Amino acid sequence: MPEARAVTVLSVNVNKIAVLRNSRGGTEPDVVRAAIACLDAGAHGITVHPRPDARHIRADDVLALAELTRARGVEFNLEGNPFAPPRPGYPGFLALCEQARPAQATLVPDGDAQLTSDHGFDFIRDAGALRPHVDALKALGCRISLFADAHTESGRSGIAHAAKVGADRVELYTGPYAEAFASDGGAAMAAHFAEAARRAQDAGLGVNAGHDLSQDNLGFFLRNVPDVLEVSIGHALIGEALYQGFEATVRSYLKILAEGR
Repeated sequence: MPEARAVTVLSVNVNKIAVLRNSRGGTEPDVVRAAIACLDAGAHGITVHPRPDARHIRADDVLALAELTRARGVEFNLEGNPFAPPRPGYPGFLALCEQARPAQATLVPDGDAQLTSDHGFDFIRDAGALRPHVDALKALGCRISLFADAHTESGRSGIAHAAKVGADRVELYTGPYAEAFASDGGAAMAAHFAEAARRAQDAGLGVNAGHDLSQDNLGFFLRNVPDVLEVSIGHALIGEALYQGFEATVRSYLKILAEGR
């Protein structure tokens, strides 16, 4: 049976702090300091998605955040494309995980040309290629989550196959839900996500969710999609924190999570 928790866990994605830092160069704003502020406010963990082109989070950030999360006893969730080859400044996803030893490795099929992650795996097509990467990461002690589509029938029907490649969880790509919610189509789209979650759970998988979740749409999502174990939220949370501060923003999310379950 998949895992169950009383309250959905919040992992804050701090990629956008690195985007702002890199736009100017230097060390400010400091990624680790931002992560500390989120953890001090009650966040349960930290997520980053380093990309091979180092457009935001770099390998040195990954190692610094790994040290922080170990010291604080919280989860570190490292996202990335297992198929992306190493290049100068980026040793490859498996090599980064070997160095950082994240609690959770979330595999995402993104490429350099994508502005942001915008689709999940085709688990039937990609099963053979994914399996050795999943095995190698599990040998490091990582929990494995695979990015999954829930907004299409083909995506929902393929989710059960994620268990066959050895994954522990799927992360439902919630960008289409957020877009539908903003145009009054949230209820119909949430029903698709609920179906996907049930299919995953029936296959023994835990369910995470992430992408474009915000204070506006998160509560409705959790009330309609069963037993979500973890949400990773970055873009909206960092934007909201510009106005409200990290402490108030993180606490607002924690309140939504508590009420949602």
